[in-house]
Amino acid sequence: MSTISDVARTAGVSTATVSRVLNNNLRVDARLAAKVREAIDALSYQPSNIARSLSTQRTHVWTLIISDIRNPFFPDMVRGVENVARSAGYSLILCNAEEDPETEASFFGLAVAEQARGVILVPSNSNADLGVLVARNVPVVTADRRLKSYDVDCVLVDNVRGAKQAVSHLIENGFRRIACITGPMESTTGAERYAGYRSAHEEAGVAVYDSLVQTGSFTESEGHAAMRRLLALRNRPDAIFTANNLMTIGALHAIDEAGLIVPDDVGIVGFDDMSWASLVRPPLTSVAQPSYELGAETARLLLSRIEGYAGGPRTVMLSPSLIVRESSTLKVRLR
Repeated sequence: MSTISDVARTAGVSTATVSRVLNNNLRVDARLAAKVREAIDALSYQPSNIARSLSTQRTHVWTLIISDIRNPFFPDMVRGVENVARSAGYSLILCNAEEDPETEASFFGLAVAEQARGVILVPSNSNADLGVLVARNVPVVTADRRLKSYDVDCVLVDNVRGAKQAVSHLIENGFRRIACITGPMESTTGAERYAGYRSAHEEAGVAVYDSLVQTGSFTESEGHAAMRRLLALRNRPDAIFTANNLMTIGALHAIDEAGLIVPDDVGIVGFDDMSWASLVRPPLTSVAQPSYELGAETARLLLSRIEGYAGGPRTVMLSPSLIVRESSTLKVRLR
C-alpha cells in the first residue's frame, strides 16, 4: 500500500503539504495541490482517517440528525447529503431523534465526542440548543426547519407557498369546509403550513373554522386520530389538507373506516408527494418537495463552512410544486 511519503516523493513536495491538501487547507498553492492530487490518483493512495483525525482533531465524518427515520420524506434527502459528502471525502453518522429534543441533544454530544467536522440537523422543534456544538466551533446547517435561538445556515422548502397552493386548489374545486391537519405549532413546518392554509382562505374570502384545525405530531397515528375527530363533528369538513405524508396515511385510513368516498364525500390534498401517491385509489393530489436537492444543498453549505467560508448565515429557499390528481378534483359545485 502507498504511504503519504510515497505521495510526497511522487509529487515533489513535503509530507506536510500532502497532509494540508488532504485536509482541504486553502493556503496550499493551487498548482501544488493539483500535483498532490495527481500523485494520490496515480498511487491509489487511501489516507488513514485515524491519522487524519489525530492531526486535525477532527474526523472526516459528518453527523446527520433527522427528526424521524420512519418518515419516507427523508431517504431522498439523506441521499442528497450523502452524495455531496462522499464526493468531498466525508462519511456520515446518521442519527434518528424520534422528534424528541432530549434524544436530539444527546446526538449533539455524540457529534462532539466523535470529533465530527460538521452537523446537519433537521430540528425536532425550533428551540433546539446548539450550545455544546457552538462551544466547540462545530459548524451546523439546518434542513427543512428553522431555529429561533441560533442564526445558522439553513435550507428550507417554501411551506407557506406549498400549503397555500394546495388549499387554493381545493377552494377552486368547490370545497368550502376545508380542514387542516398539521404538526406542532412549535415546529416551523407545522406553523408555516398552517399559515399557508389560512392565507388561501383569506385570499379567496372563505371563512376559516377553528373546529376544523387539528394539530399533533407528524405521525400516522396522529393523522388518524385527528381525522376521526373531524369526521365526528356535526358539520364535518368536505375536504382535508394534511401537512405531511404520515398524517395523510392516517387520515386516509380514518376516511376508509368511516365508509366515505374520496373525493365525493371528502376531498384530500397531502403535503409530500410519495411514490405511492399515484397508486392509491383515487390517486392522491399532493405537494411535491425537492427532497434530494434539500439534502444536497444543505451539504454544500456545510462543506463551504468546513472549507473556510466565514460570512453571515445563509438561507436557501426551495420551491414546492402541486401535483394534481383525482383526490381533489371534484367537479365545481354551487354553494
